[in-house]
Order: sequence, then structure tokens, then C-alpha cells
Amino acid sequence: MIAFERIKELAKKKGMSLVDVNDKAGLGTRTIYHWKTKQPSNDSLKAVAKVLNTSTDYLNGLTDNPLPQSKKQPTQADLDDDDTIFTFQGRPIPPEDLKIIRRLLKNDDDE
Repeated sequence: MIAFERIKELAKKKGMSLVDVNDKAGLGTRTIYHWKTKQPSNDSLKAVAKVLNTSTDYLNGLTDNPLPQSKKQPTQADLDDDDTIFTFQGRPIPPEDLKIIRRLLKNDDDE
């Protein structure tokens, strides 16, 4: 199954065993190994996705982007939206700096 292979791959990249992922997700004994042949429940898959910092869509093979939804690259609409809060190292970017960043990104698209 796609979910098992992707979980195995992400766990390896993060230096975790499948047993580690299984335990951190709060699943029953060796549950992930059963996913080689069975489709996992949505709740179990969500728990594993949270441990691996990915999305259930990625684990199910619906997308090839392993980043969770909230970690997508900002779109032009996001950059133009004054209600979008951008941060750097957990602190909001001041409006005057954000104007410079927007200008630089818009100029980068022109080239």
C-alpha cells in the first residue's frame, strides 16, 4: 500500500523506526506493519501524519508534496493579502520589512 511505503520513507528520513512512529502515534502494537495489506483508518493515519509532520493526502498518495498544508509556499494572493501574517523565527515581520519583501518578490517574477 502507498501509505505504508511513504510512512516507511519519511520515518527513515527522520531517523525513526516504524515502531517509533507507531508508538508516538499511540497505535496498537505494530499497527503500521498491517498497513502493508490493509487500508489504515483515517484517525490512525492522521496520528501518523502528525508524528511525521506531513499530510494524510501525502500518505495516501493524493499529492507528491510531503509538506503539511500549513507549510505551503505563499502564493501571490497571500503576498498581496494584508491580513496574512508572515513570521520569521516565530516573530511577525514588521510591515515596513514586509513591503520590501513583497517588492523584491514581485521584481523577481518580472525577470
